[in-house]
Amino acid sequence: MTLFSYHSGNTVWHTLDVRCKCLLVCLLSLAVLKTGLPGNILCLCVLMVILKTLGLGPARLLTQLKTFLLFLILIFFCRWAGTPGDSMVTLYGFSLTRQGFTSGSLVSLRFLEVMLLGLMLTATTRSMEIKAAVQWFFKPVPFIPEKRVAIMAGLALKFMPLILDNAREVTYAVNARCGNLRKNPLQRLINLSWPLLKKTFQSADDLSLAMQARCYSENRTDPQFSPNGKEGWIVGLTLIFSAGMLLIG
Repeated sequence: MTLFSYHSGNTVWHTLDVRCKCLLVCLLSLAVLKTGLPGNILCLCVLMVILKTLGLGPARLLTQLKTFLLFLILIFFCRWAGTPGDSMVTLYGFSLTRQGFTSGSLVSLRFLEVMLLGLMLTATTRSMEIKAAVQWFFKPVPFIPEKRVAIMAGLALKFMPLILDNAREVTYAVNARCGNLRKNPLQRLINLSWPLLKKTFQSADDLSLAMQARCYSENRTDPQFSPNGKEGWIVGLTLIFSAGMLLIG
């Protein structure tokens, strides 16, 4: 089971209506993008507490998201070194400024929080439920085939943990053949990416053939939603929290 797979449970987040969860993710994402550094730090603390209750503690997040965290660190240093302002430190001709430090921290936190919000959604919601929510949201929009869009969204969510599984298998296979000992980083990248792309496209081709063999069609029974009755006050609390983030920021 990967980090982005569905994790069964009986928490409030598992039993919420999927449409409500999508709305909460949109509200918090907008608040994260509009608030400053203090508001984002507050939001990150709250998200970490919620993820801890879902069984996704900091240790597991650090282990399985280390590549993404390295990407955030790179973004942070690029912003720190590339933003003009009051100099803090000068290294190798690059001036690290206070404004760059604040800007890099803010951008990295925003990326991290949006990713954690998506993780909360996928970890507490089955892909078929997300597909049903996408279909429900796009149904009133004219000229958009909502069923086809929902199927594509559901397949994309299904393939995310599959790609992570394939990446882990390819990494283990390369390391077993001492491929990680190569000094050329470009060759190491090729040894990892080429088999991963091949396995991913092969899986997509197998899925396409399986759907055609079963006469899969987008014209299926409309989904049924099962609210738990707590959606109203949770949306209200989210609105209050988002307003507080904006005020603090």
